[in-house]
Amino acid sequence: MQLPEEGYLLRIFIGESDKHERTPLYEWIVLQARDQGLAGATVLRGIMGYGANTRIIQTFKIERLSEDLPMVVEIVDTKDKLEAFLELIDPHIKAGLVTLEKAQIKFYRAAEN
Repeated sequence: MQLPEEGYLLRIFIGESDKHERTPLYEWIVLQARDQGLAGATVLRGIMGYGANTRIIQTFKIERLSEDLPMVVEIVDTKDKLEAFLELIDPHIKAGLVTLEKAQIKFYRAAEN
């Protein structure tokens, strides 16, 4: 798959406990991205954060383990493909933040076998 030099980065900020039916929402989003043929997706688990639903800091500390840590799904592809993808997933994100920004793609390649 080839990507143009100018791409876009879609970031989806959600909570670890968010679900799509019984599946973690972040997992469902990544599966949808793959099914839609997007270049790739990465999920990052935050160690600390808060959001629109609560001003309580969710943190990963031994004395207070949160069950709803922040999760960030990052996907890079073309603007058109990401906007179409966002239309597909938008109704399923009940709470969170989504950003879309320009990204300069230096390379996108698979390992040679």
